[in-house]
Amino acid sequence: MRRINIVHMATYKKRGYKPKTKADKAELLEQESATAGVFKTLDEGASKTEEWVAKNQKYIFIFVGIATVIVLGYLGFSKFIQEPKESEAMNDMFKAQQYFDQAVNRTEKDSLFTLALNGGEGKFGMLDIIEEYKGTNAANLANYYAGMAYLNMQDYQNAITYLSNFSSDDETLGPIAKGGIGDAFVQLNQPEDALDYYVKAAKMQTNNYTTPMYLYKAGNIAMQLGLNDKALQYFTRIKEEFPNATDATIIDVFIGKAQAASN
Repeated sequence: MRRINIVHMATYKKRGYKPKTKADKAELLEQESATAGVFKTLDEGASKTEEWVAKNQKYIFIFVGIATVIVLGYLGFSKFIQEPKESEAMNDMFKAQQYFDQAVNRTEKDSLFTLALNGGEGKFGMLDIIEEYKGTNAANLANYYAGMAYLNMQDYQNAITYLSNFSSDDETLGPIAKGGIGDAFVQLNQPEDALDYYVKAAKMQTNNYTTPMYLYKAGNIAMQLGLNDKALQYFTRIKEEFPNATDATIIDVFIGKAQAASN
């Protein structure tokens, strides 16, 4: 029946058409009434929407205003607050970085590492940067420097604390920080924790420097723990994937040791 009604509507819309029978007249009146009802419903719906907008426009404007403030506030924070803060932090960290670099290249290191941590000549140390510039990239990097300084000064608990607070996707710094935590755990006689961090360091970023280095360390700790099969896996991976690495030059010896211990 619905399809028939649609066809009739199309017929009635032809110019000059006039219903011939009473039944056609009745059907035409019914359909015109239905059409009018549809438009009435649409008009009523539009009116209700307009009424709702008019009634709630205060809240709509408030919502839009808040959203605008948030977006502009974030952009303003990044441009006028965060960027200058980052620049200031890096400038303040410059002297501490110099102390750290000097310590790495000298025999008497502890005094320079102490200056790198606490500052000197009226300049900030890494610990000051971490405290004064929280949430910045400079503070994050200062955690790395502080952790490595403590590791070199044999303060292993602080080394673990600060290196754990450092995060990076850099293919070298990230693994070295994780590996540094492993080194600290070795010195604290916690080989299980050391192995865990050496494996993490090896997995973080695959490269020809840090990956074979920490696979080698993981293999040695695994053998100490009696995990000879795992040690063999780590040593074999160095031989197969990193044949030109420094740790690969004598890796056959360690593969042999792991194989003998596994039998």
